[in-house]
This record gives sequence, structure tokens and C-alpha cells, in this order.
Amino acid sequence: MATKLRTPSAEADLAFMRSIVEGGGRMPMSAAICYLAGGLLYGFQCLFHMGQAAGLILWGPVPSLAFVVGISVAFFIVLIWAIHRDNKQGGTRKGTTSNRAVNAALSGTGMANAAVIIIFGVGAMRDQDFAVWLYYPAIIFALQSAAWFVGWSLKKKRWMLATSLGGWLTAVALGVLVREPVAYLGVCTAALFLLFAGPGLIMYLEARTPRTAA
Repeated sequence: MATKLRTPSAEADLAFMRSIVEGGGRMPMSAAICYLAGGLLYGFQCLFHMGQAAGLILWGPVPSLAFVVGISVAFFIVLIWAIHRDNKQGGTRKGTTSNRAVNAALSGTGMANAAVIIIFGVGAMRDQDFAVWLYYPAIIFALQSAAWFVGWSLKKKRWMLATSLGGWLTAVALGVLVREPVAYLGVCTAALFLLFAGPGLIMYLEARTPRTAA
């Protein structure tokens, strides 16, 4: 007589195979660190510019430029360290299929970001119009929205869907507010903290949570 009972090892094997196909697991720590650091650093930079716009920060051009460059240098140091850490630990080769797919989507948007920087940077200098450059963050948030939607489609985590929708709304808002500097900075500041640092913190906490035994 066939039995319907499954052994604990069979149940564990089925759960493992299901996790490979459907997802679960955590995102790489390096992705968490990059999002958290990027959101905090560039969010702080936007706060700095809001202080300048409000007349609360009265720095000259040279100190202001040094501050902005320092923010980017700090982020790229974190980025290089995270990539080195990922390569050393085989980051993109680890984890479930869905984790690797989401990580690939986020990495792909990073490559697209580099092209967008060049396109809008050259366009702004050629046309002598700084507003052209301000469309760049809107495109970044739109690309991030698409990547997080892929993440939600694979992993069905509500915070990923919220991040995707928030990124889409931010992209539209920034595109509309390009000629309104104070409102633009306000939206950008909130979005960096909520849609970059926020997901980074969530991924960091998930990565730090001890795994439960099967």
C-alpha cells in the first residue's frame, strides 16, 4: 500500500527546490550596503542644497564643490569595497535563482545609469542649461522602478512593490518639477532616503538575520 507520508529529508529537499525556483532568501549584503550608503550620502547632499536654497548654508563655490565631490568620492569608495567584497565571496553566484535575477536587474540599471549620466551631462554642457542635467535623476528613479518591479514579480515582497511604485511617482514628479528647484530638492531628498536608503536598510537587516535551520 502506497504511503502518503513524507520523510523529513524529503520535505527539506522539496522546500529547497521550491526556494530555488520561486525565490526566498536574501539579497547580497553588498547591494544592501550600496543602496543604504547611496541613499544616505546623496540624501544628505540634497539636504545641504536645500539649506543653501533657504539661505541657511552660506558656503562659497569652492567649499560647496568640495562637499559635493566628497560625497561622490565617499560613495565610490563604498561601491568599490562592496564590489570587491562581492567578488571575493562569489556574491552573484550565490543565492536562489530569483535573488540572482533581481541582483542582475539592479546591476543592469547601474550600467544604464552610467550611460544616462554621460548623455545628460554632455547635453547640459552643450546647451548651457543646467535643467537638462536635472532630468537625469528622474530617469534614474524610473530605471530603479523597473528593476524593483522585476524584484517584486519574482519575490512578491511588498516593500519591493512599494519601492517600485514610489520610484515611478518620483520619476514623474522630478520631471515635472525641474524648473521648481526647492520642490525638486524636497522630492529628491525624500525619495533618496525612502527609496534608496530604506530598501538598503531592509536588505541589510534581512542579510544580518540568522538563517533558521531547515
